[in-house]
Amino acid sequence: MARFASKNASRKYMVLLFLIALFAIVLLADFLWAASSSSASSPYWSTNLDFSLQTNAGAASANNNEQGKKISRAVKDEHLKDLNATFADLPAPQLEWEEMAEAPVPRLDGAAIQIKNLLYVFAGYGTINYVHSHVDIYNFTDNSWIGKFDMPKEMAHSHLGMTTDGRHIYIVTGQYGPQCRGPTSRNFVLDTETKKWHDLPPLPFPRYAPATQLWRGRLHVMGGSKEDRHDPALEHWSLAVKDGEALEKEWRTEIPIPRGGPHRACIVANDKLLVIGGQEGDFVAKPGSPIFKCVRKNEIVYSNVYMLDDGLKWRDLPPMPKPNSHIEFAWKVVNNSVFIAGGTTEKHPVTKKMVLVGEIFRFNLGTLEWSVIGRMPFRIKTTLVGFWNGWLYFTSGQRDKGPNDPSPKKVVGCMWRTKLQL
Repeated sequence: MARFASKNASRKYMVLLFLIALFAIVLLADFLWAASSSSASSPYWSTNLDFSLQTNAGAASANNNEQGKKISRAVKDEHLKDLNATFADLPAPQLEWEEMAEAPVPRLDGAAIQIKNLLYVFAGYGTINYVHSHVDIYNFTDNSWIGKFDMPKEMAHSHLGMTTDGRHIYIVTGQYGPQCRGPTSRNFVLDTETKKWHDLPPLPFPRYAPATQLWRGRLHVMGGSKEDRHDPALEHWSLAVKDGEALEKEWRTEIPIPRGGPHRACIVANDKLLVIGGQEGDFVAKPGSPIFKCVRKNEIVYSNVYMLDDGLKWRDLPPMPKPNSHIEFAWKVVNNSVFIAGGTTEKHPVTKKMVLVGEIFRFNLGTLEWSVIGRMPFRIKTTLVGFWNGWLYFTSGQRDKGPNDPSPKKVVGCMWRTKLQL
């Protein structure tokens, strides 16, 4: 009887060893596959890592052996711990930040234009079910919010294209309403001295978050998302404008942008037109939803930088240090460099959640080199950035869940500043 019990225990021990060895082989094979797939398909962080094999193997082992389940859980927890703590964060010094007066309201996907010492902050989501329809003004001289005024009722509330000539602010297309409602093709001009609004000719087709800029006497509008909110648009239109007035009745078709999509920075510097970062795809309205409830579809965030220098051909410039989106108003040009604060990068390879960016990037327009100059107080997307008297400011957006979780959580209205060492 003792010999039989010994053989039975030995057999159970061998089965346990076999299951653990099988589980280790599955882990190794999956790791090698993910590594080869990542290096072959993308020059940056892969979003195709899939831990379902580990989960399934652990569950199968658990049916036969509790020890296998514990090993599976420990392995997965260790992966999550490491990735959550480090994914997408680039080495960067922690800058000294000072918290300023908070904005009157929190906002996400809003817009901002700086004219002299004033930052005009437009629209945006308060919550997914509520959008703002006014403008707040921040005075950099005395560091305070000094007033607000209403937008036209027909004007879009988020995903706006926007630029300025130093007095007039040109507002182009965008999403009208909360959740994932449709876009409008209506365009407007604000005279910041008189606070009066008037119309511009509508776009040929409405867009979400197109790249928008004034260049060589024309208002340029490029890319963005199409009417379904997801498909990237390549179209490029321009309109002759002067002193806040349109000089033409219709938009002119220009050379298409090489890669479409929304949420990118669009800059004019040294008489060159630059478009930086962005993404293809976005949240869409759930079919049949009476409130146009947002549901997520696949998104590809990219690091491309394009320059249009002669109006005839787009030129590739060195890409950003990592893919970055939601940066259309997160930039400022200072001392022949572009500074970009925050944004979003590729989704987390395990949780599949959106990953926010916490670095400040610098693009030297003389050398065409990128660098990471510092870290923000936290990761955050759709920041609204200004610069005054040596200080770089940012306000609003959606911040992360904490130092160890880069996914988005709270929509904020905070204002921070740091002294740039130029």
